[in-house]
Amino acid sequence: MRTRHTILATAVINWGPTVMTEKEARAHYNYLMTLCIRREEAFGPLAMAFIRDHDLDTLGLTPEEQLNLFIATAESFPAEPRRYPHKLEYLQKAREALLLTNDPSSNLARHLDQEIQKTAAELEIYNEAFKKTARSTASPQALDKHRVIFETDLPDYFLSVAQKRAAAYYREKYSVSEEAKVGLNFKGPTRRFEPENTIVHKDIPGACAPFMSARMTPFHLMLPFDIKISRKPDDPLEAGVRLWYAAEGYSFPLKYERGRFCSWYDGQVADVEVGDPHLIYVSVSPVKEQELGVVQRPLPPDLPLELGLPRSFLNGADALGPYVQFGCNFKVWFDASALSLLTQGAPDLHQYGLEGGAGLITRTYASEELPAYVQASAEPWQAGLSFNYINIHLLLHSGVDTAFVPFNTPIFSVYFVHDSQHVEIQDRRALEVGTG
Repeated sequence: MRTRHTILATAVINWGPTVMTEKEARAHYNYLMTLCIRREEAFGPLAMAFIRDHDLDTLGLTPEEQLNLFIATAESFPAEPRRYPHKLEYLQKAREALLLTNDPSSNLARHLDQEIQKTAAELEIYNEAFKKTARSTASPQALDKHRVIFETDLPDYFLSVAQKRAAAYYREKYSVSEEAKVGLNFKGPTRRFEPENTIVHKDIPGACAPFMSARMTPFHLMLPFDIKISRKPDDPLEAGVRLWYAAEGYSFPLKYERGRFCSWYDGQVADVEVGDPHLIYVSVSPVKEQELGVVQRPLPPDLPLELGLPRSFLNGADALGPYVQFGCNFKVWFDASALSLLTQGAPDLHQYGLEGGAGLITRTYASEELPAYVQASAEPWQAGLSFNYINIHLLLHSGVDTAFVPFNTPIFSVYFVHDSQHVEIQDRRALEVGTG
């Protein structure tokens, strides 16, 4: 028999940000067990948090009460092997608590032993499947990496700083709270419409591995200054503004002088009215990133760096139909026989009222001037590599008049992929032996 010490009702126990007496703790236990009996979706998360954050012996719960709580919590986990480490932990706690009860049931002990063995075996099957995947991934063939070489006039910013800023952006935006992590382990047997009850919220983007991989694994393109794209000329950003006539299939750079729209090239008056739906105004702010590093891009000689850099991007910008293109002077070299580069708007770009142009770069394209091709074979490391340029293409969403993207916001994503020429697609049925 275990000797239990009585805790006075006046004793207080830490309960998250508040405190709890023994009486309050038992009331909370009874509340949890009521949720369990009612098969409420919130039982699992609340019970797990209660067990995790407290010493149940110190709270004064009897072995019988602890046994009931451990078993109920273990049974509330869904039949998903990734949850089984927690389930196994609570089954083992239940087995230990059973030995401390006044009249341990041999039948219950046998049942718990069977459940522990079954859960441990299924967890081993699950872990072994993952080990096989890990061994396959770690094979010498899998460890051979494809070489991708970037050339850019902002090497420190694009290749290092921007990647760190993007990772921090997504981690902060989609971080999963400790409470949410607990709740994700459970799927209630009975669901009710409770949109205001955050305890049962499980559709959490940051907890979805493919969702986060789409944001954390690509190479990121962003800019060290704010950009604004608008159908109206109102309130442009202070480092500079340009405008285009941008329609499907045709675009043209304009400027506004003496109350008239004129050609960007020669000042010839253009027959465009104020308020034309095809007019797009693009403006930029001064540089806001403090860690630019090396800047090799030619800048306007009459401007300081914080104004000259965004102005150089703006002066080099263009429109492709309705898309605004920012030339990043970002050249990429890769083995086109081994992989392709998928470029597209960052996954969250739509939240800023923009859409990014998507393209699959599979080789060197015949769209550059002759010197580019002469330089493509000048260095030994270039042998066997294709090259191309990655730019940012942005389109205002239909119905959106103005889009504003803060500096260091992921704008474009580059994924390293195999195109269909390098993938053999098979029907699973064709692999079955002996089927007609």
